Amino acid sequence: MAAALTTIGFDADDTLWQNEQFFRITQQRFADLLADFAERDHLAERLLEAEKRNLGHYGFGVKGFVLSMIETAIDVTEERVPASVIRELIAAGQDMLQHPIELLPHVPETIGALAERHRILLITKGDLLDQERKLAQSGLGEMFDGVEIVSDKTPGVYREIFARHGEGPDRAMMVGNSLKSDVVPVIEAGGWGVFVPHDLTWELEHHEPPEGHARYRELRDLSHVVPLVDEISQM
Repeated sequence: MAAALTTIGFDADDTLWQNEQFFRITQQRFADLLADFAERDHLAERLLEAEKRNLGHYGFGVKGFVLSMIETAIDVTEERVPASVIRELIAAGQDMLQHPIELLPHVPETIGALAERHRILLITKGDLLDQERKLAQSGLGEMFDGVEIVSDKTPGVYREIFARHGEGPDRAMMVGNSLKSDVVPVIEAGGWGVFVPHDLTWELEHHEPPEGHARYRELRDLSHVVPLVDEISQM
C-alpha cells in the first residue's frame, strides 16, 4: 500500500501564473534591436548558448536573462553594439520585473481544496525579489504553509525540503510544468512527480518524460490535481 500523501509542492512560473510569454516577448524585442547585426535564428541560438553558459554565474531568472542578452549583443556585433541598444535591453528587463500577475486556470480553487487536508508548499527557482513580488501580487501567499525559492531543483533539494516541511519525499508530490525541474528530480528523490504542460516552456527545461514510472503522472491542467490526490490516497 502506498504511503499517504501529506505534502504537496507547486512550482510557480507557468504552473500557477504566466511567465515564459514575457521572456518570449522580450526576446522578440532583442531580435528587433539587433536585426542589422544577425539573423533571428542565429541570434536565438547564440542567446540560448549564453543563457546556458551563464546559469552557474547568475542562476535562473530575469536578471541573468538580461545579462545574457547584453553579452550576446556584444558578441554578435563584435563589440560595436550602440549604448542605446544596451539601454533598451536593460529597460526591457525592468519591464519584465514589473509585469502584472496573470493566474493560470483553476489555481486558487485547486490550492484551496488541497490546503484543507495537506501541507502546501511553493517551490520555485528564480530571482528572490522577483519571485517574492509575484507571490505577493498573486494573492496566493496565505494559502501556502511554506515558500522555498531555490537556486536549482535537484533530488537532494527536494529531499531536504520535504523532510523539513513534511514526512519526506515518499509522502510528497510536486506539481509543475517542467519535466527537468519539477518532475524527474522529485521522482528520483522518491516522491510523486506530476507534469502539467504549458504551451511555452524554456528549451533548457525540456526533458524526456519518465513514462511507465509508477510515480509519474501527466495532467491536462490543475483541475485534475485534486482527483489525482484522492486516487493516490485510496491506493
